Amino acid sequence: MSGTAAAPESGAPLEGAGVAVEPTESAFHRLTRSTVIVTFAALSAMIIGFAIKAPGQFDTWSNFRQLAQNVAILTVVSVGTTFVIATAGVDLSIPSGIVLGEVFAVKALGLIHVHGVGTAVDVAGTDSRATYILAALGGSLAAGLALGIVNGVAVGYMRIPPLLATLGTLGAGLGCGLLLQNGVNTATNALDPISTGHAIPGLPNLIPIAAIVVLLGVVLLNFSVFGRHTLAIGSNAEAARRVGIKVERHLLKVYVLGGMMSGFAGFLSLSYFTTTSLAGHSTDNLKAITAVALGGTSLFGGVASIIGTLIGVWIPAVLQNGFVIIGVEPYWQDVVVGFVLILTVWADQLRRRARQR
Repeated sequence: MSGTAAAPESGAPLEGAGVAVEPTESAFHRLTRSTVIVTFAALSAMIIGFAIKAPGQFDTWSNFRQLAQNVAILTVVSVGTTFVIATAGVDLSIPSGIVLGEVFAVKALGLIHVHGVGTAVDVAGTDSRATYILAALGGSLAAGLALGIVNGVAVGYMRIPPLLATLGTLGAGLGCGLLLQNGVNTATNALDPISTGHAIPGLPNLIPIAAIVVLLGVVLLNFSVFGRHTLAIGSNAEAARRVGIKVERHLLKVYVLGGMMSGFAGFLSLSYFTTTSLAGHSTDNLKAITAVALGGTSLFGGVASIIGTLIGVWIPAVLQNGFVIIGVEPYWQDVVVGFVLILTVWADQLRRRARQR
């Protein structure tokens, strides 16, 4: 009988004083478990690859600035969508929110400017452009608020599955937009300062606006009771209800937030394109959901990241821009993003199963 104790098997728990001590997890393993870090690494690899493939074309300040401006509107929408998906919900009504945001903004401009006639609302030369901007913003937010209330009541209080509830408001909202506009788009230059102005030298206003929305989203999700309740409901709505969270009321608030972000995106879209786009946002809901999923927010609820969503918004934009510059068919973007999305959801399912074991 030897006096030397046998060494524990590799990977087995270490015991001391009757307490099992798990082996220390490697830093690399911890990093690879973070979807946000993995997604950021993938985005960085894409940027480096395109920069090497097209030096002096892709890796320029003007190109990145244009990319940031192009994704600004989708970023705003995706921040609101992150909160919705974090509750294990979904919002397919985003296109109707954007369209109604545009339409209500134009209607607000028409109400306060008697010279807005026909299909154009032109305020060039007016002395108080800020008045028109605030009126249009108010109209857009009101449209988003109305849509969010309908969605929130349907999902939270009527217990209609989010997929069906927001699919219904998608069609109804787009129909209302067409009715209000008689199927005709309206042009306006009233909001030019929003898209063409540079409050920060060298940056179009859409970029800092989107950055502010992301910052507010980070604070709201990670440092507020609202964010904690949102994640709690997504993890287990019944458990959240038992600990005193008013689930129905909170779902209403979350869908109102999502609706108002869509309405605000409509305001930004009108300023950027200078016209309503009644048929121009049909896939924005899928783009937003894809960005949120790519960024690490679980489609099953309970896990969310605003920074991850921001990274997820950039991935399709970088792919499309890079493919165009190097001469590859931009449609490959959809193929790549589709497969990446499938892998992301699969990895999320594996993580959930591991947590449940």
